[in-house]
Amino acid sequence: MKFAWIDLRTVPEPQREAVVDAAVHARLAGVVADDPALLDTLPPTITKVLVTDAPTDVPHLVAVVVDDQDRLDRLPTDAAFVQVRDDRTLKLACAAAVRLGHTIVEFTDPTKIPLEIVIAAADGAPGKLVTVVADLEEAAIVLDVLEHGSDGVLMAPRDATDVFKLARLLEATTPPLRLTTLTVDGIAHNGLGDRVCVDTCSHFQEDEGILVGSYSSGFILCCSETHPLPYMPTRPFRVNAGALHSYVLGPDNRTNYLSELRSGSTVLAVNAEGRTRKLTVGRAKLESRPILTITAHSPEGVEVSLTVQDDWHVRVLGPGGKVRNVTELQRGDELLGYIATEQRHVGIPIGEFCKES
Repeated sequence: MKFAWIDLRTVPEPQREAVVDAAVHARLAGVVADDPALLDTLPPTITKVLVTDAPTDVPHLVAVVVDDQDRLDRLPTDAAFVQVRDDRTLKLACAAAVRLGHTIVEFTDPTKIPLEIVIAAADGAPGKLVTVVADLEEAAIVLDVLEHGSDGVLMAPRDATDVFKLARLLEATTPPLRLTTLTVDGIAHNGLGDRVCVDTCSHFQEDEGILVGSYSSGFILCCSETHPLPYMPTRPFRVNAGALHSYVLGPDNRTNYLSELRSGSTVLAVNAEGRTRKLTVGRAKLESRPILTITAHSPEGVEVSLTVQDDWHVRVLGPGGKVRNVTELQRGDELLGYIATEQRHVGIPIGEFCKES
């Protein structure tokens, strides 16, 4: 679980009380200060972190500023603050992250390569790595570095609003979806239409795809091109998703038409067990191709429809992540899908009557 600490050391005094109240209200993990008096009044639900040049006897987590290996070796506490500005201090940060319960690291250069090195060095270590960030944008980057990210971030907010925005950033993980088994009713060849390939900025796993459907009430899990195909290389970043009118399920239970996706848009990668993650679209490629329509139904009788390119190499996923070529689907075959309970208005779920056919 990722966490955030608020750094009070540079917060202006007029803003300090509001920032602390916001941190407690938003249930952030900790507050950092260089004055123990600022920590003494905090509730026990929040970690109180004192950054100091020398160990001191206070009932808080004490992070001692460490600048050389000898000081780290003699450290009487289980937390340290290391500023990384060269190769020597980078090695010191790695050693601290491997050994200590908490290591706060501040990087003087904008590159994230030193952070990647510290994360790799501390992989498997039981301690927590906390990285100092300048703002919310950097916090989002730091939390995802090397797909693992820093365990926590330390940020000095400008005001209480920044605190709440940081809390929402930590909640940005995508919840799992409850997939269902759909039964194919048939396929129909429809002639020429426009279909969209969605090229993302990440590799899909073999059992991952995106949820696409002609109706907002039901989606089919479209397979990515991670599996070998004759006559062409694999493209593990791509999903040959469907006709341009189709809905694609994204984060926060929102949908877009495939035709709306652009470079920088976000889609939801979903695996055969329903685990999800956000992916950034690098390109959406629309081309005219022969198309076919798959019709299926859920165990509750909800009708699901998906129109895709009419070609053997276009695939959807079945239970257990089984790969199925769309042109070979037959009545009674099983596919993985998702049934939504809400109708949609401009992609937003809404409880209103709407019949799609």
